[in-house]
Amino acid sequence: MSHTDTTPAPDTRGRGLAATVYVLYLGSIMAVITAPIGVVIAHIRRGRVPPMADSHLQFQIRTFWLGALGALVALAAWNLLGWVGAPSWASWTLGYGFFTACLVWTIARCGVGIQRLMSSRPVDNPRSLLFGGATVRLDD
Repeated sequence: MSHTDTTPAPDTRGRGLAATVYVLYLGSIMAVITAPIGVVIAHIRRGRVPPMADSHLQFQIRTFWLGALGALVALAAWNLLGWVGAPSWASWTLGYGFFTACLVWTIARCGVGIQRLMSSRPVDNPRSLLFGGATVRLDD
């Protein structure tokens, strides 16, 4: 007697779209223009795809806007350092430190998102500041 699995297959519609946006975000490391293209696509398609893909689009939109907000705060701090007469090394340290942190944060969010997307799983908490509720371990 054979046992048949009656678990419905996950709805994978919109997976390619979400994957494209992740690739555009990662591509922005080399060509900055690809991230705004990605966020426009995510904004246009959000709410028009199944819930699994929609959670990824919301996560991607939040990734873009949190990164943009962080960039504005860093730019303001950088200008403030110049305005108060701080040594130039302080401004450069802030700039490189922010850029490196933003790069790591973006790559990590995209990596977690792609891993969940390829497993046909939604982002648990797409509104999170870090990794969408995923536990990130370096021992895997």
